[in-house]
Amino acid sequence: MLKNFLFITVGLLIVGCSSNVIVATPKGLPQVYEDVNDTYQKKRDIAVSVFRLQNFTDTPRAGMRASNIVEGILKSKGYRVISHVNEKKYSLKKAYKKAKSDDSKYFLYGAVSEWRYKTGIDGEPAVSLQLSLYKTENKKLVWSATGSDSDWGNGSIGTTAQLLMLEMIK
Repeated sequence: MLKNFLFITVGLLIVGCSSNVIVATPKGLPQVYEDVNDTYQKKRDIAVSVFRLQNFTDTPRAGMRASNIVEGILKSKGYRVISHVNEKKYSLKKAYKKAKSDDSKYFLYGAVSEWRYKTGIDGEPAVSLQLSLYKTENKKLVWSATGSDSDWGNGSIGTTAQLLMLEMIK
C-alpha cells in the first residue's frame, strides 16, 4: 500500500513540474502531401507567408524568435515559406495585403504572450503563444491554435517553444 502511494506521489510530482496546454481548431493545417496510391505521395505547392508574431511579453524580440521557429517547422513539413519575419510589424490587414502580393495561398499571423524563465531556484522556461493561419484569397481563418508550455530548469526557451509548436502544428 505504501509502495503504491509513493509511486503515485512521485508520478504526480513529475507530471506537475512540466505542463503543456493546447487549444486548437478541429481542422488541422492543409496537407502538403496527398496519397495517390500505396506507394506514391504527391506534394502540393503550398506557399505560406509568415509574419513576425506580435510580442506581448517583456522579452525583446520574442515575436521574431518564435516566428523563426515556426518557419523552420513549416519548411520541415514541406510548405514553401515566404518570410516577413525580419521586416517591420504588420497589422492583420497589412499582412493580408502583403500575402496577396506574395501570391501565397495562406498567411500565418499570431502573438507571443509569454517567453521567459520563471523566477526561482530552477528558473524553468515558460512559453505561451497563439498562431492563426488565414487563406490569402478571402482572409478566412483556416486554422488556429493557442498553447502554453513550461519545462524543467535545465530546459531552454527555444527547445520548449519548438516542442510546443510541433504539438500545435500537426
